[in-house]
Amino acid sequence: MTVPNPYAAELAQIPVERREAEVAGSATAYWVYGADDAEVTIVAVHGFRGEHHGLEPVIAQLPGFRIISPDLPGFGETAPLSGRHDLDAYAQWLTDFVAAVAPRAIVLGHSFGSIVASAAVARGLATPKLILVNPIGAPALEGPRGILTRLAVFYYDAGAKLPARVGEALLRNPLIVRIMSLAMVKTKDAAIRRFVHDQHDTYFSRFADRDTLRDAFVTSVSHDVRESAPAIAQPTLLVVAEKDDITPLSAQYTLRDRFPDAELEVIPGVGHLIHYETPREAASAIRRFLRPSDAGTR
Repeated sequence: MTVPNPYAAELAQIPVERREAEVAGSATAYWVYGADDAEVTIVAVHGFRGEHHGLEPVIAQLPGFRIISPDLPGFGETAPLSGRHDLDAYAQWLTDFVAAVAPRAIVLGHSFGSIVASAAVARGLATPKLILVNPIGAPALEGPRGILTRLAVFYYDAGAKLPARVGEALLRNPLIVRIMSLAMVKTKDAAIRRFVHDQHDTYFSRFADRDTLRDAFVTSVSHDVRESAPAIAQPTLLVVAEKDDITPLSAQYTLRDRFPDAELEVIPGVGHLIHYETPREAASAIRRFLRPSDAGTR
């Protein structure tokens, strides 16, 4: 049974085209939403274990924008990079991707994508503005669910070290994927909860191999946006959640103050899944940030 997408009708109004580009030696798959001649172009970077579909609920709320959403190397339909998938590699890949596909585009990163996007911009990626949704603003091991993060470290380490067949099965185990999903979802809306779980069931195991996955996980828990923030001169929007279990709200205010020029939008009642549970609110904050004169429009 297919789970209905609550945002399907809005997304269907936006044209989309799949394209590929050779970036950093990897065949990068990306999707272009909206018209090529749109006034504003955004490159949107998804989170850990996800791929471009995860940001579609937010994209659905941004008609009139051109949004380019790649699959990160080693996830979805994008081939892995050669060598380790560490922060240096991801940041260089994103810098090269934007230069090749959408120079001077606005950059948006969600969750793990916030670490990659902020690192790339801090190291010289040319962009007029930066948007971070559910930014990782503090060390994951020190967050409200630090114990669960430590268990995740053990899980990904075991998946990489066990015999290949056993390790792959562990990392793709649907029961564990569902436990991850249940740990993050906050909404009481039954239809959206079903949608969130279906999205994770469908896309959370579309990684290339266990070594790439472990590299990405180690990168995600070894870095956070704080280390890049002071070097980012561009105006930055932080779209944060009141109930985020990975970065508490107090740490997000501290993160904002590390940027030379940043504003913070808090979305109440949601956790680390703003992109699934409150995409309309996230899109409203993005529109206000990019087009202040249009703040009263949809």
